Amino acid sequence: MNKDILNTGAQNFIKNNLSTDIVSVALSGSPFPGVSARELAEQLAGAQTLSKKAPEWAQKPGVYYPPKVHLEQASSGVTARYKTRLAQGKILVDLTGGMGLDSYYFSRVFDTVHYCEAAPHLAEITAHNFQVLGAKNIKVQQGDGMEILQVLLRENTSPDWIYLDPSRRDASGGRVIRLEAYQPNILEWQDSLLETGARILMKTAPLLDLTQGLRAIKNVRQVHVVGVRNEARELLWILEPGFEGEPEIISTDLERDHWPDFRFTPAAEQKAQARFTPPSAYLYEPHAALMKAGPFKLISERFGLAKLHPSSHLYTGPEAIAFPGRRFRILNIGPYKAKNPPARKAHVVSRNFPMSVAQIRKRSRIAPGGDTYLFFTTLAGQGPVVITTQPC
Repeated sequence: MNKDILNTGAQNFIKNNLSTDIVSVALSGSPFPGVSARELAEQLAGAQTLSKKAPEWAQKPGVYYPPKVHLEQASSGVTARYKTRLAQGKILVDLTGGMGLDSYYFSRVFDTVHYCEAAPHLAEITAHNFQVLGAKNIKVQQGDGMEILQVLLRENTSPDWIYLDPSRRDASGGRVIRLEAYQPNILEWQDSLLETGARILMKTAPLLDLTQGLRAIKNVRQVHVVGVRNEARELLWILEPGFEGEPEIISTDLERDHWPDFRFTPAAEQKAQARFTPPSAYLYEPHAALMKAGPFKLISERFGLAKLHPSSHLYTGPEAIAFPGRRFRILNIGPYKAKNPPARKAHVVSRNFPMSVAQIRKRSRIAPGGDTYLFFTTLAGQGPVVITTQPC
């Protein structure tokens, strides 16, 4: 951690250049003694990232930004706040602290948060930031999270909750998806963590297959599929020692208040019966987190909507109703003709269709934009069609 970056000149430069190109800063050299151009560019890049991801941190003078890889792994402010609705109490241990954004928000709803981080340089940066942010009830512990947890337990410090956000990068920096490739390997840790008696909140990437996760992870009470602005961002797993019941799956989108949470169990989805009809007056597309959660038959049952095809996951009905996703008024339905699309300028959606959006645009020469949405999909018993719609 280079403390010269905290000098007034460098801090003002970062504050006043949030829209400046990072490459130009790196190539221009640094006007500040003791601060290299690379370090200045790295700090500016961090400020730019957190101004969108966690504005509360970026707006605080004196925050020191960690390397890019830690910023990418960190939660956003909005998803970190959501976690504080799931876990509250006296003591929380964050085993994989990272840049500390989750620990910071947890400190608002816990008496004490133990932040654990194996990398000394990152622990130093985060300790500084907690001080700048006034988070006095966070205890920074540099070292292996499991070892620190064992020390706390021997000292009769029993946490109410344990939080972990394992690294999803391999040795070369590439992204990993399988649970056993996470660092630390949560499948090897879970028995020891459950033996502590604490409830566990664990974050995984949204690419993780839910069914595989439920097979591998023990004592799962809930899985929260968290979306932000129609993009699936996080899977949050709540593990409860001794729990052997049916896990509940909750999908939510944090930026759309009019999209209600959808709660269900895998068993309920298995028993549900979906209806299938041709398109009616309105078309419904579940939001991304709901699509990830996968209650496709239950959506049909609960909202009284019909599916277009078993694999399309698009729904239709004769009336406009409140729905956790996007709603469209259907203008026209026609067969797919590559050289004669319904519109030359439109938003394109491909659902259960043999071509991607990029392939459709290239072959049919459809420019992006406008207020028309073209759904390229497949109807039960009819084959590929194009549904022309407008949002409503």
